[in-house]
Amino acid sequence: MTEDDIPPWLEARLGPQRARERLAVEREHEAQAFGQGLNFFHIENVAYSPRVIRAALTVVGLYRRGLANAEKIALRENLVVSSRLPAAFDGFTILHLSDLHVDMCPGAMARVGALLQGLRYDLCVLTGDYRGATTGPFAPALAGLARLRAAIDAPILAVLGNHDTIRMAPGLEAMAMTVLLNEREAIERGGARIHVAGVDEPHYFRADDLGRALAGAPREDFSILLSHTPEIYARAAGAGVDLLLAGHTHGGQICLPGGTPVTLDSVLPRALGAGAWRHGEMQGYTSVGAGSSVLPVRFNCPPEITLHRLRKAS
Repeated sequence: MTEDDIPPWLEARLGPQRARERLAVEREHEAQAFGQGLNFFHIENVAYSPRVIRAALTVVGLYRRGLANAEKIALRENLVVSSRLPAAFDGFTILHLSDLHVDMCPGAMARVGALLQGLRYDLCVLTGDYRGATTGPFAPALAGLARLRAAIDAPILAVLGNHDTIRMAPGLEAMAMTVLLNEREAIERGGARIHVAGVDEPHYFRADDLGRALAGAPREDFSILLSHTPEIYARAAGAGVDLLLAGHTHGGQICLPGGTPVTLDSVLPRALGAGAWRHGEMQGYTSVGAGSSVLPVRFNCPPEITLHRLRKAS
């Protein structure tokens, strides 16, 4: 396959022009260690960064502690109360996994698998970053995700992250999950329905198309948007989205005492960088992720998987 070849599945899904553009932006990203515009200098794209950071943490005696922290994944619960939620969906529960980076830390993924045992939920959503690196092979990430998939007992809707090539989508869908590429799924229950839309990666690749993702969803219906990053919060709220579920920030991953992140690698208010938040009428939740980026270490920012419980406001 040459650079100009477009996989038939991608052309059928996006159309020839959009498929060509989507692959072109990936090739440009993979060709550079330094981005452009908002993406100027991303430490995760610099090949020697992990070695330098690990050496520094080892010298000061913190690397082993950071690795142990990265494996202490917590199960968190988030209550979403809305008067717009159909009564039939009162109690509907969503398992939210984000930023797994499954090939980075086997211990963390083993903990995720253990936490999944016995959980009850109606839908699982994945908000991107399945691969550890931002470029290169992705088969190990798919293999690790397949092991987790076996422990998930519900339909899965997923979006891609900035660590994920769009060429991973067929492998993900082969695991009986639906990858939303600026697309929407309607979920029906008890004669009512809600909508779950997902945008293609908006941070590095700028591939999101919110209008296309929400097309056909009546404004009066309750809607959930999956996005790898919460950075599209203002546009999502303006489009009438009720709940935005995202990740990407890792909550900072390496934070100061008290949980203050050194960086969120995002253009957004700090209050939207982790956990539950509101913007206007829209509720949101930014997962700090179950995995780690660059190095499998965490400080003052415990990793998580999350159960969102939807409740009808009385």
